[in-house]
Amino acid sequence: MLADQLLVNGRIYTMDAERPRASALAIAGERVLAVGDDLHDLLAPGGEVRDLGGRCVLPGLTDSHIHFTGYALSLRMLDLADAASLSEMLTAVARRARETAPGEWIVGQRWDQERWPERRFPTSADLDAAAPDHLILLRSKSGHALAANSRALRLAGITAETPDPPGGRIGRDAAGRPDGMLFEDSAMKLVAALVPLPGAEETDRALRKAFPNAWRVGLTSIHDVDGPPAFAAYQRLRARGDLGLRIVKYIPGDALDCALEIGLQAGLGDDWLRLGGIKLFADGALGARTALMLSPYEGEPENVGIPIIEKDMLRELARKAAAGGLPLAVHCIGDAANRMVLDALADAGAGGLRHRIEHVQLLHPDDVGRLAELSVVASMQPIHAMQDHEMADRYWGDRCATAYAWRSLLETGALLVFGSDSPVEDFNPFVGIHAAVTRRCADGSPGPEGWYPEQRLTVEEAVRAYTLSAARAVGLEDRLGSLSPGKLADLVVLDRDIFECDPMEIVKTEVEATMIGGRLVYGGV
Repeated sequence: MLADQLLVNGRIYTMDAERPRASALAIAGERVLAVGDDLHDLLAPGGEVRDLGGRCVLPGLTDSHIHFTGYALSLRMLDLADAASLSEMLTAVARRARETAPGEWIVGQRWDQERWPERRFPTSADLDAAAPDHLILLRSKSGHALAANSRALRLAGITAETPDPPGGRIGRDAAGRPDGMLFEDSAMKLVAALVPLPGAEETDRALRKAFPNAWRVGLTSIHDVDGPPAFAAYQRLRARGDLGLRIVKYIPGDALDCALEIGLQAGLGDDWLRLGGIKLFADGALGARTALMLSPYEGEPENVGIPIIEKDMLRELARKAAAGGLPLAVHCIGDAANRMVLDALADAGAGGLRHRIEHVQLLHPDDVGRLAELSVVASMQPIHAMQDHEMADRYWGDRCATAYAWRSLLETGALLVFGSDSPVEDFNPFVGIHAAVTRRCADGSPGPEGWYPEQRLTVEEAVRAYTLSAARAVGLEDRLGSLSPGKLADLVVLDRDIFECDPMEIVKTEVEATMIGGRLVYGGV
């Protein structure tokens, strides 16, 4: 077999231990034919030579925890991430109200009360003043809390007599009346279920527009954790040849019984779309202070968070999923949630499945080594550490020594994979690599050594978490994750060598070309 494309004069980091560096890459069809330094004799007559001009090349990057359909649809929502105060958020809501017909919904997202001087949650009264003639639903940055106005609360039938649903909480004022805040999905959906859902055509159109945004930052694959409408949309796009990323799809826990009944197992699908496993939630989030803790939050002696699922139910679900060949991917933020899930997975037995804990934000020191012992994948988001470090110090205190503990987990032998949790955070992998390597924000804070610098990674370790380890986590290491002969030709070309540049410059990396299956989808070389 001869190559139809030859990439030459590059600084190619293959992530293949047998040939970690090369200057040339031969591609035949969708796959890597050879990696080396002088491969011209492999080029077929009429084949194309692409001169990389000395630029850095990596395997295509994978976001191992993303809500991509949620991201695509969020592009039409009111984005409140830049609101530096409650007043700024309310001004943005009032501005959107002037552009929206009275009585219609205003849906927004990504506000963060921890960035505000007042550092308090918004209330329905705040929203009523900003837009008295509309229905309002504003999700927090964490996605584990939302604020609704009085009209929305009335439409949902939420009153002082409405009990907290299991696994959720309704915010209340001193008199016990609903104050507009809803915490965790079981409470949030009381209002969220009333917002009209986008149709199939609108969802598909949003996804097609969003794929190029992923290519621009070097993403070629994702592990998606959105709900059922996302899976349906990906299948429609795959059938039409319009799927722009390789997708491993995790389906929600309430679909487990149905999946087991019809015999679905992880790995069903093809190189573009396949089933990963079952996504569950064990607890809430740090921002909403609903993450489940072994000891109370600093300054909140009565608050240990909210268990989204009870321990016995989790154990039963873990046993059923493992017996049926479906690995679990369980959202865990607090140390109590992580321990509960590790206990459940130990009881269920891995059975060769690649179970995962999503986020693993805070571990008790006694639990750090257990992920490796149980062969549980640590699916983490480096950008969370830098966005959350001040809040983590505030509410977790000295416990942060084992928060976002990438180095500690790697040293125990755990498989570490990285993602973004977008649309919660930016899905640019180079923002994540920068955070993993420096433990610093782009502005240099919290200081030259970074936040708990003993947890920093090398560039190679961080890149591996976005490439080869990500492929291993879902059983695709035979075709993805490294630039090795026989694997799919997914790669990215960068404007700088992130292995050689100042680590603080990694965050500024620009992708100059992205290739999926031997086809340039973005940029050019």
